[in-house]
Amino acid sequence: EVQLVESGGGLVQPGGSLRLSCAASGFTFGSYAMSWVRQAPGKGLEWVSGIGASGGITDTVNSRFTISRDNAKNTLYLQLNSLKPEDTAVYYCAKGGSKWVHAAIDYWGKGILVTVSS
Repeated sequence: EVQLVESGGGLVQPGGSLRLSCAASGFTFGSYAMSWVRQAPGKGLEWVSGIGASGGITDTVNSRFTISRDNAKNTLYLQLNSLKPEDTAVYYCAKGGSKWVHAAIDYWGKGILVTVSS
């Protein structure tokens, strides 16, 4: 059974940083692309960042965010810097259906809340 468990969220002040983690299990982590997707209150899903299976190729919609992975630890990360109130959202870890960075998502974590507020 595929499991994706996010951690590291919480309340942070504007301008602050957080690092989200996603512990993966139930599949060969190093063989699949992974993504982070977020949903702000009252809004739709927004793809944030993706990384290929080997970690060599990444893509992001925001230069303040950096995605990375440790295939030895079966863990995906998202470093969030210079956070703004509009970054407040539930952040989801998601598994791609292949090794390519923009592979369609086939599994989702339950999400973790990031709140940016003073």
